[in-house]
Amino acid sequence: MVTVARETKEGKQSRSLTHKDEKCVGCGICTDLCPTSSIKLGPILPIARGLLKVDKININKENCVLCGLCASACPFEALEFDIDGVDIKERPEYPKWTDDAEIDEEKCIYCGRCEKACPTEAIYLSRSLPNVEELVRGETELDQEKCIQCGICEELCPAEAITMHRNDIDPSEPNVASSVELDKSKCVYCGVCKRACPVDAIKIVCTTCMEQEDIVTPEIEGCIVLNEDECINCGWCQEICPVDAAKVTKPFEGEIEYTEDFVCKGETCHACEDVCPCNAISIVDGKSVVNPLFCTLCGACAKACPQKGIIIKREKMNLENIRSKSWKRRLSGLTEENS
Repeated sequence: MVTVARETKEGKQSRSLTHKDEKCVGCGICTDLCPTSSIKLGPILPIARGLLKVDKININKENCVLCGLCASACPFEALEFDIDGVDIKERPEYPKWTDDAEIDEEKCIYCGRCEKACPTEAIYLSRSLPNVEELVRGETELDQEKCIQCGICEELCPAEAITMHRNDIDPSEPNVASSVELDKSKCVYCGVCKRACPVDAIKIVCTTCMEQEDIVTPEIEGCIVLNEDECINCGWCQEICPVDAAKVTKPFEGEIEYTEDFVCKGETCHACEDVCPCNAISIVDGKSVVNPLFCTLCGACAKACPQKGIIIKREKMNLENIRSKSWKRRLSGLTEENS
């Protein structure tokens, strides 16, 4: 974790605001809420495209009054606010986000779909599979004297169990290969190599079917970890899990709409697609399409759209324990139409 901006002011309390740019998605929620307009959104699109290496937001140190509203409202925990060294998330008087994600390891079958799909690489899977030789039975024989080192068996083997050790062509030792090796720990006794061999140098007998009652049932063991610091509660794991082992509560509930006169430039622009932290936007038939299953309604796409054609409609925010009336008024702006 890298702290890229830190503000501290002393008084009756010691208050500190830290911006963690590695967690920031450039949604602009903090800029919309700041009562002193001390936070400005940076050039999000060039940053997302890797053209600029600067922070996604800029904090005016002179104007900031260290109220903590921005840190409380950030659904991605990219802003951290401490009072006397204690994070306000640990203080009972401050708001708390109830968005969350979890994976039930009792249900998980370690398929790895969630790990591959996670846009922030917040899921880590470790699994162990049984050895192939424990699941198949058979006999195989490769006659090196008959073999002409054509390499057909190596190219066709679906299990990559055959390796031909090639030689450099040398008139003093005119052999294409020194040997052809069959790795029995990989062989599934399918017989492809036997049927393809032009000189009948391979003999294979598969007994898997006949001995299937004696073959162990495959046991898949593993461990899956969801890193909460990297998770943005986008919902990919929940939607892609085949056994409903993942559950996600998003920070906002609502929908995305487009302005009536909006003409998407699609592939010639794709700004919304580039900035989306959730991988929820794709270009289909030349137009931007948002999949609501994966959208967190953060608003980064609306901020990046050069035509201002995207409207974020947040009907509810899962932020509780808002005690201050002034904070309630400002936070209510997040659940109105924003463009």
